[in-house]
Amino acid sequence: MTMLSVQDLHVYYGKVHALKGISLGVEQGEIVTLLGANGAGKSTTLRTISGLLRPQQGEIRLDGLLLNSVPAHKIVNAGISHAPEGRKVFSTLTVDENLNMGAYTRTDMDGIAESRKRVFRLFPRLEERRKQLAGTLSGGEQQMLAIGRALMSTPKLLMLDEPSLGLAPVLVRAIFETIREINQQGITVLLVEQNARAALRLAHRAYVLETGKIALAGTADELLRNEQVRKTYLAEA
Repeated sequence: MTMLSVQDLHVYYGKVHALKGISLGVEQGEIVTLLGANGAGKSTTLRTISGLLRPQQGEIRLDGLLLNSVPAHKIVNAGISHAPEGRKVFSTLTVDENLNMGAYTRTDMDGIAESRKRVFRLFPRLEERRKQLAGTLSGGEQQMLAIGRALMSTPKLLMLDEPSLGLAPVLVRAIFETIREINQQGITVLLVEQNARAALRLAHRAYVLETGKIALAGTADELLRNEQVRKTYLAEA
């Protein structure tokens, strides 16, 4: 069943045509990854789905619900959570306070407490540092916090933008294993990632973006074997 449907999406930054008719779908239970060079439109796609940008043309639907004009906080309520590129943690707040911000649309205190426990089971390091200011965490710990904060809204669809950016290889492996575990717990994932090889090994399906358009689409295995993808995105991965 298609959870997320994006059809003929056009987005502009001023006069710059950033997305030029993108169409993609994410099925319930999948991990789908968006690949492409810097400036291809990957982050713009996520920001538009989450309501931070508005499309000039096209449709975005979650379980059939049209999201084009829905405010960003109500898109969170509908079931989409977004961990942005660069982590964007609240540096002067503690780990606990950052997690509370992730649950800002919720009022079920028992449920929020259970969600916090679930985050701490995924990221025990965060529990050890729960009273520490987020700005004093390492890069890997801040990425754990960004993902944990996004999970506090109990999303159906978790969107992750460059979760491995700037991390040491051992931490990259740990983050990707956690994403796999999150998916196995029933959360659908839409992943933007520069590390194309790692993303394709994790994902079920993938789309390749080039200058605001979908250039290739297929299963992760198909794109791993695709000669164009291997030459362009996997040579140094």
